[in-house]
Amino acid sequence: MKETKLVRLPYVIDKVGAARSTIWWWIKKGEFPSPIKLSPRVTVWKLSDIEEWIESKQQDHQVQGEA
Repeated sequence: MKETKLVRLPYVIDKVGAARSTIWWWIKKGEFPSPIKLSPRVTVWKLSDIEEWIESKQQDHQVQGEA
């Protein structure tokens, strides 16, 4: 079985380098991976989703730099 690491918002903020409000705004706009609600007070993201999002942003930046 594939292991899925789940991370909380402080980790996501640190990894992405964006403010809490910015991350929630991106989610609302559909531009950032949606979180998983484990309970009314616990929200997590799959680490692999966050890493894929970062990778896509890096690729977008490289393509724009070549244009």
